[in-house]
Amino acid sequence: MLGSITSRVISSSYPSTVARRLLANQAASSTSAISFKKHIRQRRYGPVPAAPPPTAEDAVTNILYNTPAPSKEPESRHILNCLVQNEPGVLSRVSGILAGRGFNIESLVVAKTEVPDLSRMTVIFDGYNVQIEQARRQLEDLVPVWAVLDYTKTKLVERELLLIKVSILGPEHLHEQLPTTKLDNKVEYEDENINRYESEKHIAPSDTLRETFSHLRALTELTRLFDGKVVDVSSDSVIIELCAKSERLSSFMKLCKPFGILEASRTGVMAMPRSPVHDHYEPQTEHSYEETEAVDATTLPPG
Repeated sequence: MLGSITSRVISSSYPSTVARRLLANQAASSTSAISFKKHIRQRRYGPVPAAPPPTAEDAVTNILYNTPAPSKEPESRHILNCLVQNEPGVLSRVSGILAGRGFNIESLVVAKTEVPDLSRMTVIFDGYNVQIEQARRQLEDLVPVWAVLDYTKTKLVERELLLIKVSILGPEHLHEQLPTTKLDNKVEYEDENINRYESEKHIAPSDTLRETFSHLRALTELTRLFDGKVVDVSSDSVIIELCAKSERLSSFMKLCKPFGILEASRTGVMAMPRSPVHDHYEPQTEHSYEETEAVDATTLPPG
């Protein structure tokens, strides 16, 4: 149905020669992924042997005695890396398969690669090993998916980007800087703001400025310890950029919480396997020079 609609739109908006070329390229990109996966499976597993159909007795025996017991292993963190065709609807189909199996996607990052028609998708979620393998094979059966790699037990380089806006006025002024709190609880905080204004009349502006500067200096030093960068500074808040592992970003957010977090945004995990280190030096021989050239004790002098 979608293919016929696409062909009608292309044929109506382009000349006949251009429309035939576009349809041929679209069909070639889809069929090339299928032929590539078939070739890889035949080379890896070989042809599937033909088996005789089971009898009723064999089927009942299989159901009664060969049914696997429920797994008692806890759910573990899994990382799948999908190489997909760069076309509309791929992201929704991949996420739909994982959501249909009950997986809660923790992180999903997709972007273009150095190849124009190829995109790389990194998915992180929790689940059991058997279910993950079934989901991986089901994802490989999709037409626009070229390959699905399981990076769960692979040494990886993981990075995630964090942009966080932190207050430098102090936690007592945090409710004044949050727009949602100010709109929802305007009447409730009206009397408190009046009382606070009356009680803070005696505070000099220099003291407030000194306190703001101390908060800014503390946040700058904390950012430097985490190898981050302050990308924006205003009169009441700063924006910090940090690129690191997910656990390190979570620790940084916990340390910034006492200052007052106004807004935070995380991109999701990008992963790439580490390259193995090969030893290019020549291996040592089994027999050393001393072992091959043994000294005869009879040739030594008598002393």
